[in-house]
Amino acid sequence: MIDATDIERRCMEQTLQPLGEVVAEIGMQKPLSAYSRAEVLTLIEVVVSNYLTFLAQAQPQPEDTEIPF
Repeated sequence: MIDATDIERRCMEQTLQPLGEVVAEIGMQKPLSAYSRAEVLTLIEVVVSNYLTFLAQAQPQPEDTEIPF
């Protein structure tokens, strides 16, 4: 396990809903050991892509990005 920062922990929390939606589509009663390769890859894609999206959104944004001339 990693020693996550506060922002990383919040991103993990934000990823729970999209992950839950995929698990619900697959079937809540289906054990993880019965998931197909495609289903596991979908889980990984959903977690990683959403985590990175939330992480990027959590970073401070520069206030002025315009060229001054």
